[in-house]
Amino acid sequence: MLMFRPFWKLTFASAVLFASLISLGVWQLDRLQWKLGLIAQVNANMHAAPISPDEALAMGPVAQYHRVALDGRFDNAKEAYVFGTEGGAPVYHVIVPFTLGDGRVFLVDRGVVPKEKIDPAMRNAGQIDGNAHVVGVWRVPDPPGAFTPAPDFAHRIWFAHDLNGIAKADDIVKLAAPVVIEADATPNPGGWPKGGQTVVTFRNEHLQYAITWFGLAVVLFGVYIAYHISRGRLGFRK
Repeated sequence: MLMFRPFWKLTFASAVLFASLISLGVWQLDRLQWKLGLIAQVNANMHAAPISPDEALAMGPVAQYHRVALDGRFDNAKEAYVFGTEGGAPVYHVIVPFTLGDGRVFLVDRGVVPKEKIDPAMRNAGQIDGNAHVVGVWRVPDPPGAFTPAPDFAHRIWFAHDLNGIAKADDIVKLAAPVVIEADATPNPGGWPKGGQTVVTFRNEHLQYAITWFGLAVVLFGVYIAYHISRGRLGFRK
């Protein structure tokens, strides 16, 4: 016959903690489904037909990672550069104001150039004059962090996509939207800048977190049972 005489205070505390651990595990499973849905939606956006900037603006935050098509003109005299790396080597994202026919201005990330090509004179063929058609990805970039180095204004180099800072340096009164359009991989004349630099990365460790919380709940239950057995309060009575 099974005999069980629980310590009630310990039982109550253990039950509350056990329920909390299980709840955290279930919450992480819910977050896992949300993250999988987000990844699927982003992949769908990245492969869908381009939309207009007006459609993207009307969509609000959900326009993130949608492909858009713009028609207008580059202001090549106001190039700015955002430092990055590619294969361990330094590269620079070429950020250029792009003015639509109605006067609205977007910032376009035309792609990357190596350090020796940062001077526009070294890639003159790629300096598109006149009307241009751009297809790229609508991105709201992460703002500069607390440890982001200050811009090198003398060389127009930033270390994050500081859209407001770049716009201010370019004397742009107002951007059409706080976004950067990351140009697709369509080759530019002369090969530079090299577009298609959009990186889609989402940390998805919710399953590991869920397993951790559920595992801790199992350990807690095991310790609770073992403790009562060691104190002679749980066992079989003849």
